[in-house]
Amino acid sequence: MQRLFEVADVLGQLGTKIENLGLNTWQLRTLSSIKKCRTSALGGHIDACDGCGNLSISYNSCRNRHCPKCQGRNREEWIDKRETELLPVPYFHVVFTLPESINSLAINHPKIVYDTLFEATWETLQTFGKAKEMQMGMIAVLHTWGQQLSLHPHLHCIVPGGGIHKGGQWQNSKTDGKFLFPVKALSKVFRAKYCQKLKAKEPIKYERIRQELWQKPWVVFAKKPFGSPKSVVEYLGRYTHKIAISNNRIKSIDSENVTFDYKDYRVAGVKKQMKLTHQEFIRRFALHILPKRFVKIRHYGFLSSTWKREKLKLLQEKLQVKVLEKAEKKPFLPKCPCCKTGNLHRIAVFDQRGPPAWYLGGGQNSIPCKS
Repeated sequence: MQRLFEVADVLGQLGTKIENLGLNTWQLRTLSSIKKCRTSALGGHIDACDGCGNLSISYNSCRNRHCPKCQGRNREEWIDKRETELLPVPYFHVVFTLPESINSLAINHPKIVYDTLFEATWETLQTFGKAKEMQMGMIAVLHTWGQQLSLHPHLHCIVPGGGIHKGGQWQNSKTDGKFLFPVKALSKVFRAKYCQKLKAKEPIKYERIRQELWQKPWVVFAKKPFGSPKSVVEYLGRYTHKIAISNNRIKSIDSENVTFDYKDYRVAGVKKQMKLTHQEFIRRFALHILPKRFVKIRHYGFLSSTWKREKLKLLQEKLQVKVLEKAEKKPFLPKCPCCKTGNLHRIAVFDQRGPPAWYLGGGQNSIPCKS
């Protein structure tokens, strides 16, 4: 069986050298949590299988949103919530990307750069919606990375292809539902909105990069509408809880370097490999640790939480949607690693001092695993 590598392994190899990377205290705290995730340092619990009776240890997760091992359940819960809010209308995936010239400002002032990205994107869509006298909606997810872990801030947005017209009626942006808005026009308005806001917030910093910001066209990309509303949520679910790099992309770690897979989109997404030193790998990874309490998934317009609480059910009724009731949340019971069919039930917890004496005394071997 091939050895599995993790970001935590790189942190272990790097050790105290991490202090030489110039990271801030929040980045260091986040990396420390990732390093300890599912190890004895965070304590754990003992589980018993209701099928074969085997006892096993599970160490606690760090639950940090930047950790490669802690996103699965969060993603599934998010998808379940969104499925109850779907409308029978066309949905589009639109990506708003900031130019490379903003990167130096993003490294030093990430909150300003990323908040402004959300604000300018939503105002751009509102501008086009108001021209058709309709209230738009949007779900936006911030990503900050490229395939090589470089800084590449962009928003993945799910935008229903229309909005709420006067009297609360739905109206498509185009009659055939196959087109949202012209992307070249979106790009121009987006750049103007972003630069205007950045200039108002940070006039001196804006002036330093103003010429670069206006040198080249900005990129807005809109994909064709999804096949069905449900496919929208499943698709966006891939993006909501992604992090800069997943562990399965890391192919090897030696005493000095890390080798990982990436897709080169300049040549049709061909899969290649990159080798970086431990220091450079973690430096790039840390670029994508968001500021404390920064909200990376935001809902706007008729998809905002306030609007949904008051008016969503009424709109769904008008569009003759069969509203899915939220399923009762069942306790999560992982499958037994021994028999593969039974469910694990927690019977004891322990802290970083380790499992209790009765477990270490041989209780775990009372029923041998058949596999």
